[in-house]
Amino acid sequence: MTLPDTTANAAVADHTFQVDLRGLVDLLSHHLYSSPRVYLRELLQNAVDALTARRGLEPAAASDAPAGAPSDAFGIRLYADGSVVRVEDDGVGLTADDVHAFLATIGRSSKRAERIAEQRADFIGQFGIGLLSCFLVADEIHVMTRSARTPDAPTVEWRGRGDGSYTVRTLPAAARPRPGTTVTLTPRADADEWTRPAQVHALARHFGSLLRHPVTFDDGTGGPAASVNPDPAPWARTYPTPGTRARALAAYGEEVFGFTPLDTIDLDLPAVGLKGIACVLPEAVPAGRRLGHRVHVKGMLLSEQAAEILPEWAFFVRCVVDAESLRPTASRESLYEDDTLAAVRDTLAERLRAWIARAAASDPDLLSRFLQAHHLAVKSLAVHDDEILRMLLPWLPFETTDGHTTLDGFARTHRTVLVTSSVEEFRQVAAIASAAGLGVVNGGYTYDRELVHRLPEIRPEVSVADLDPATLTAHLDPVDRETELAAAAYLALARDALAVFDCDVALRTFQPASAPALLVDSRDARHERTRSQLAREQEGGLWGDILGALRQEAPRAQLILNQLNPLVRTAIAIDAPELARTSAEALYGQAALLSRRPLRPAESSLINRSFLDLLAHALRKDI
Repeated sequence: MTLPDTTANAAVADHTFQVDLRGLVDLLSHHLYSSPRVYLRELLQNAVDALTARRGLEPAAASDAPAGAPSDAFGIRLYADGSVVRVEDDGVGLTADDVHAFLATIGRSSKRAERIAEQRADFIGQFGIGLLSCFLVADEIHVMTRSARTPDAPTVEWRGRGDGSYTVRTLPAAARPRPGTTVTLTPRADADEWTRPAQVHALARHFGSLLRHPVTFDDGTGGPAASVNPDPAPWARTYPTPGTRARALAAYGEEVFGFTPLDTIDLDLPAVGLKGIACVLPEAVPAGRRLGHRVHVKGMLLSEQAAEILPEWAFFVRCVVDAESLRPTASRESLYEDDTLAAVRDTLAERLRAWIARAAASDPDLLSRFLQAHHLAVKSLAVHDDEILRMLLPWLPFETTDGHTTLDGFARTHRTVLVTSSVEEFRQVAAIASAAGLGVVNGGYTYDRELVHRLPEIRPEVSVADLDPATLTAHLDPVDRETELAAAAYLALARDALAVFDCDVALRTFQPASAPALLVDSRDARHERTRSQLAREQEGGLWGDILGALRQEAPRAQLILNQLNPLVRTAIAIDAPELARTSAEALYGQAALLSRRPLRPAESSLINRSFLDLLAHALRKDI
């Protein structure tokens, strides 16, 4: 069965989308732009692009004026007196057709016109919504423009209102003697925060300090116009000596970021037209915290929080750069993630590696100060970078039984380096291992264990091994047979008291004599005992069968009593069974506390109970 075509003769009408301009402005202010202050950046950006277009049209007339040129030179002029904000440029201007096409059509930009499509890379903006940002601070936008494409072009006036309506009229050429565009805003009362003269000047400095065209500001008081960008970028200036340049770059870094850099690193990538500096922070920052970087595109400030321009491990620097070929996102407040940005990120990473290599080769004092503050960042880099590993591993600081020292110095004293798998294991054994002459490194911190195991790649004469309980107990001296037999009854009572913790008890002699006991118990051993206990409790069920299939011989903890300690010698001579059990529990609790690992509820209860029992025993004895 064929259905009749009911649409064959039906009239089909085309409709256009209806745009609620107020709703669109609200969308921009709350979701696209971070703050109403971006209105001035958008106006400056449009002016710069208009000047760029005119330079392509008339290279002689639109040559860049030097920084600090007079206000009537080819460039951009700002005016704000509290009642109006005005931005005037000597750019390419617009015709009447351009005004209808580009100012009144949302989403279209004069920068997309076919006649300048081949020059698109020269423009900052890529999206035709910039002018709408002015509605964040004003209800009406007034544009006076005259095209430079026709010598006798008339002046065109455009007024756009926040309700979505606009008017256009053509005026005599004399209404604007020179080609270019003037945008005037009458701020709303609630936008005073962003349109006061001092604020407009500050915003212009903030966004446009590195612009290549001269920008001036007039506050309407009758004084001379102030230059917004009087000097070129600091890395583009000429200095009498390298030292003068280094101090100038450091001063600029302090001005921008608020800290005195440990050093500054030149960043110059001609392939993408990127120049700038990286400022090395003088203090450490939390690992993995990505700091924002100040990125300009063709002189215009794009973002102060562009973390994506550097890899995650480079959290020891903050950068300020100006680039030609990086693409901004629609809001022009961050960078578009593409192959160009990825290549820039990789190349900048190489620049940072090269700086570290130069410091290691020629400036040991700088390297020492850098590693003292940023050793964690370098460790994270060394894990994945063999060159940095070979260069800096011997210089990196680690916590060892000889104190905080470099691996190079530690390896000179200890040909066999033992490394723990956790901080708590290191704290359990550090004092005793040191007294026994063992060289132990705390491998519990991020990257440390992996890096210590790679030490033989740099020092082939050194061997590295994980520290396990057997290695440590092998270096503890046994007691003589007579002493062991005399302590047998006490040791049996102690093992029975601590059986609930799967803990064995042994008697040895070791230094320091002030340590009464050592609790040897690894994290893996505790996890295995917990799993075994769960398997026993779930025996017969599906979960119990799964755990049972994984069951291994659960390693036991070991409480090693120090026969050299006077308290231990007194304890093993106790005749009263209950007091002996209580003393063993107290020694276990004290050793667990010294290990600094988290206590289980049963261990906390044992410590509390043994303390009270010993206190009660002491009071009864005194009475």
